[in-house]
Amino acid sequence: MSMHVYGEIVTAPGIAANNRGENEGNITTLQKILWNDEVHTTVSAEAIRWAIRYYWQLCGLEVNRRWDEEKNDHVWADEKWTGWTKADGKTYIDDDVLGYMKAEGGKTEGEKGRADKRRGMLEVARAISTTPFVGDITFNAKSGTKGRTSLYGTEVHATRYQYGFAMTPERLRDRSRALLVLDAIASLGEVAGNQSRFLFDFSPESVVLRITDDPAPRLLYCFQQTPDGQISAPELVRRVNVGDILGAELFIGGPIAGDEAVKGIAGASLCEGVKNAVAAFKKEVAAKLGIAG
Repeated sequence: MSMHVYGEIVTAPGIAANNRGENEGNITTLQKILWNDEVHTTVSAEAIRWAIRYYWQLCGLEVNRRWDEEKNDHVWADEKWTGWTKADGKTYIDDDVLGYMKAEGGKTEGEKGRADKRRGMLEVARAISTTPFVGDITFNAKSGTKGRTSLYGTEVHATRYQYGFAMTPERLRDRSRALLVLDAIASLGEVAGNQSRFLFDFSPESVVLRITDDPAPRLLYCFQQTPDGQISAPELVRRVNVGDILGAELFIGGPIAGDEAVKGIAGASLCEGVKNAVAAFKKEVAAKLGIAG
């Protein structure tokens, strides 16, 4: 059976805003979703995937789709993905992990179009705030020409975000890239869309990682924030207790590892720090894949 890698991340508290992003009138808005019958703010999976690719670029890894700060656009290394046409061709980590697709219509009437595509091996869930959005807005003023002043508002949300991911390393062209995925997720900085970036640390405050042959993650959105601002994971503990998840499959890092209920999970690897938990998990993944960790 295939080996699957799953994870659920919760960030530290921060203040989300969407400067110069989508707006309603003169109010710059945050994306929202109805979650558990209340309005929560959300960050798209596409924005998280963008940040993962950019992290690899900043680390000096070769990526096919590189962000050029001067051009404010992406620059391709191999726009036709020629390395994928042969087994030993050169491929890039972002194409291998995140996939790609380029669709072209027929050049003449009646001619069928074509599409070059590869499904992404890394699946990322949309990030959702751990607390409901209560409608906080800051109001600002900007001086314009001829003494005119523009008034505008920005929605802000003081919260944490949680999101999950899944991948099957054996489906990668280069299985060692699974370890680089874990490095990126452990060290994400800013995550937001295009010009609308805000400084919100998206690195994990706490993380739950799972390695298993189970085709279902069973741990997505397992974190809850208590009224006093603490993070717990009662649904994760329940699923372990009823046998849906094996404790030995779990690597848990950050403050959540000190939760009394979590400490009672038999067989789980618990670490006070996120980096130590990810390092231990990478060794386990590398050992099961038979690659250097």
